[in-house]
Amino acid sequence: MRVLVTGASGMLGRATAAALSERGDEVTVLQRRPAGLPCAEVLGDVADPDAVRRATRGQDAVVHLAAKVDVVGRRREYVRANVAGTRTVLAACRAAGVGRLVHVSSPSVAHAGAALAGVGAQPADPAGARGHYARSKAVAEQEVLAADAAGLAVLVVRPHLVWGPGDTQLVGRIVDRARAGRLPLIGSGAALIDTTYVDNAAAALIAALHACGPVHGEALVVTNGEPRPVGEVLDRLCRAAGVPGPGFRVPFRAAWLAGAVIDGAWTLAGARATPPLTRFLAEQLATAHWFDQRRTRAALGWRPEVSLDEGFARLGRWYADRR
Repeated sequence: MRVLVTGASGMLGRATAAALSERGDEVTVLQRRPAGLPCAEVLGDVADPDAVRRATRGQDAVVHLAAKVDVVGRRREYVRANVAGTRTVLAACRAAGVGRLVHVSSPSVAHAGAALAGVGAQPADPAGARGHYARSKAVAEQEVLAADAAGLAVLVVRPHLVWGPGDTQLVGRIVDRARAGRLPLIGSGAALIDTTYVDNAAAALIAALHACGPVHGEALVVTNGEPRPVGEVLDRLCRAAGVPGPGFRVPFRAAWLAGAVIDGAWTLAGARATPPLTRFLAEQLATAHWFDQRRTRAALGWRPEVSLDEGFARLGRWYADRR
């Protein structure tokens, strides 16, 4: 099929576009800088109607990953990329007669700080979600689901904590902090969390492309389905990279208060550097978040092929090749 992938310069977007191309699909990618993929490429901002119209023209389906995912930035930056950008994609899909849209969201749209243990895809909640990223993604998801119609089947996929070789968002930051001796365990380190190896997440998005139509108008959380204690996940990622694991422990309440102070200071200063801690990060590292995968696997006809243990081994080999 002819597929547009937005945000192909990111790890998951790149993996998804590459996997579609390898299958023989005709892939176009849209992002602000060259992705270096063997695909047709449109360079532009996802909030630019002209660029999105050019990229969407003639497509059968769209996988929309482009988003601002940083932990710093002003609210308007997240709204422009994640809300206005999604509206632009929706409008272009309707104008071009695209039949299927797979919108990539995040479980954070339904996370209000409390543990999420064995739940499915709860409704997106812009009021309760934590931080500019999660709130903007919650608004975008609501608008996408409202756009589901006979001419445009919509399916929302929420991959949770995607990681793999070359990851700069999750693995890179953990490894950098561990190497500098600044990676703590928040709380006990025993909270169970789900994560998703990148190849599994890309395969789930491709499965969603094919399921979209018969399955539509709903959100599905995607994970490896192997909850592990957060302390174990951090330690395994660090060991794969050849750096020490978490070196000290911080009580959750102290970490949350420190995160609140840092959040305020970063906002007042308009700082662009990654903060050492945020309230959202403290909550993520101290509370359980793992998900019931039965509906996802039944709806998509998909199961993860790469186990967490195999993923850690692949990550270790990737780092070893670069030493």
